[in-house]
Amino acid sequence: MNKTAIIIPSRLDALRLPNKPLKLINNKEMILHVYEAAKKTNTGEVYVATPDQKIIDIIISNGGKAVLTSLNHQTGTDRIYEVFKTKLKSEPNVIVNLQGDMPNIDPQAITDLVSYMHKDQCDIGTLASSFSSESELIDENNVKVSVKDKLATNIFQKATDFFRAGVKNYKNFYHHVGIYAFTNKALVRYVSLERSKLELKRKLEQLRALENDMSIHVGYISSSPLSVDTENDLIEVKKIMESNE
Repeated sequence: MNKTAIIIPSRLDALRLPNKPLKLINNKEMILHVYEAAKKTNTGEVYVATPDQKIIDIIISNGGKAVLTSLNHQTGTDRIYEVFKTKLKSEPNVIVNLQGDMPNIDPQAITDLVSYMHKDQCDIGTLASSFSSESELIDENNVKVSVKDKLATNIFQKATDFFRAGVKNYKNFYHHVGIYAFTNKALVRYVSLERSKLELKRKLEQLRALENDMSIHVGYISSSPLSVDTENDLIEVKKIMESNE
C-alpha cells in the first residue's frame, strides 16, 4: 500500500519576519492554517517539524501532530528527513514538504500533487502558477521556474531551472509554489548530497536536485497561494483570507 506523509517544516527565527508561524490570521496562527489545509487532503499523516517548543504546543493543543527536531538543520528538507527517518521509520513512499508560510494553500492542489507522485514519474514534484501582474513578476521574493513545455491543468512538465532575479531567456516560465513531494528514494538521495553552488548562490534548495540530475516535474495550479515572507505579505494574505470568511 502506498503511504504518504505531509511534513511541514516551521521555525520562529525567520530573519525577515520573526515569529512568523505564530502570526494570527482570522484569530488563528498561520501554522495552524497550513496544518489544517494539509489535514483536509486526507492523503496521509500530517506532522509539523520544528525546533521550537512554542510551535509544538500550538499544534498539540489543537489536536495535531508535531515533532521537536534538531536546531542544527541547514534546510527545511533536512528537517523533513529527520521526521521521515526517526518518527516515520522511513516507511512513506511519498513525502510532501509543505512550507509553513502558505496559509491559503488549496488542499486540492496538495492532493493533485500527491496523486501524481504515486505514478512514479519523477524524483520530485512541485507546483507553479501564472504571474498575475508585472510587480509579481519582477519581485525577487517570488521564485520563478522554467519548464520544458507550457503548463496546463493536470499536465506536469519537466523543470529546467529555478531563479529569483529578472526573467531569463526562457519561453515557458511560471511563479513557483513552495511545495515539494519526494519519492522516498529521492529524499534519501537528496539529503546525502552536498549543497550545490547554484543552491547557495540563489538560495534555492531545489537547484541541488537539478545540479545532480534528479528530475523535478511541475504541475499547474490556477491560483497561487501567497508565501508570507514579509510584513507586507502578511497584510496581503490577511486581506485575502478575511474576505473569504
